[in-house]
Amino acid sequence: MKLVKSLLLGSAAGIAAVAGAQAADLPSRKAAPVEYVRVCSAFGAGFFYIPGTDTCLRIGGRVRAEYTFGERWNAGQDSYGTRARGRIYIDARNQTAYGTLRTFVRYDLTTSTGSYRYGGSNAGANRFSGVNGVNDDAAFLDSAFVQLGPLTAGKIQSFYSFYANDYGFQVLRTSDRQVNTLAYTATFGGGFSATISLEDPKTTNRRASVLAYQGTTYPDVVASLRVDQGWGSAQLSGAIGDRGIYSSPWAVPAGNGAKKDEMGWAIQAGVKFNLPMLAAGDALFLQAGYADGALEYLGWGGTAGHGRLAAYTVNNFGANAFGNLKSNTGYNLVAALRHFWTPSIRSDFLASYSALQTNDFAIKSVDPKELMLGANLVWMPVAGLDIGVEVLYSRTEYGVRVPDAKAFAVNGRTIKSDDAWTGRLRIQRDF
Repeated sequence: MKLVKSLLLGSAAGIAAVAGAQAADLPSRKAAPVEYVRVCSAFGAGFFYIPGTDTCLRIGGRVRAEYTFGERWNAGQDSYGTRARGRIYIDARNQTAYGTLRTFVRYDLTTSTGSYRYGGSNAGANRFSGVNGVNDDAAFLDSAFVQLGPLTAGKIQSFYSFYANDYGFQVLRTSDRQVNTLAYTATFGGGFSATISLEDPKTTNRRASVLAYQGTTYPDVVASLRVDQGWGSAQLSGAIGDRGIYSSPWAVPAGNGAKKDEMGWAIQAGVKFNLPMLAAGDALFLQAGYADGALEYLGWGGTAGHGRLAAYTVNNFGANAFGNLKSNTGYNLVAALRHFWTPSIRSDFLASYSALQTNDFAIKSVDPKELMLGANLVWMPVAGLDIGVEVLYSRTEYGVRVPDAKAFAVNGRTIKSDDAWTGRLRIQRDF
């Protein structure tokens, strides 16, 4: 029995040795190397290397659900509105011999109903509008630009802007514009920088006048001087540009308006103070601006009027019966404070005041004056998730009487001023 067992073990060992020798003679195939995704720390948190390249990539986005409630000013309006917005962005960067090469794309998809569709900078205050509808789906390219060292090309926040509605849900009367840009930024050290940029004013669909728009000769020229240091930031910016319009449709035969190029300009100064002595993350914005014939740099869109005030069309230039043009002028004042009550609970306090001096053919000295106020309370139960409520107040005053949007069709009533209250609930996740 022992002899049989010894023979079997010996045979097995011999077979294994022969098989191993034959296997060693066969060609071997090595497994392909696995390229693992590596964290890129050169540009901050969230970046990773695209496998096989030296480019660092970050992918993020936002989902927002928002609800607004306010008074219903006429039968064609709703007393509430809802909004859902999805945002996605891609940020790609890498270092080159010419500086950092950055490519950024951000896209928004939005569905809005009710009073969100009334237009204007404070839609939640039920600005008068004759066309409301039920639903509005919009796709919007918010940003798409390339940066190589000091050069910026593409669609980006205007270099004129400073406080660009950084806080709160309320859109204040301030410069907050995404424009097609070609810009050069010089950095001097110590946090100081200066930018000169060519910006297309038509990017935001802002016309020079409703009289009769014509082509412009050149884009707006924007210059800014900025400082960013531990105490906060400050910026002085200015813009000048061509506004091509007809002289007046009333002063000349139809179709024969003489084209004119008028000059519009604006200037703005702003400062941001970090307030860590109050709480970590606290900050205060203060800003003031003045514009002559370039009212979009004050944050004015196409109309003015809150509450029962029928909307007045805001033009950059007005015309008289002789076809003469005179630019409308105005100014704005902005303040915004953010305070953290606890690390997860914060509030924003917002205010803007703006006044225009107008020179319109149809109605002289309309001169709208507008006050906007807002305050909110936001809870962040987990990182990246905000749940908040905000109360908004708006008041508009005119230099002349205008139709009452709530009663004019019935009894021809006119008013010179009115205000509006509204509330908003927002749930937002950023990732």
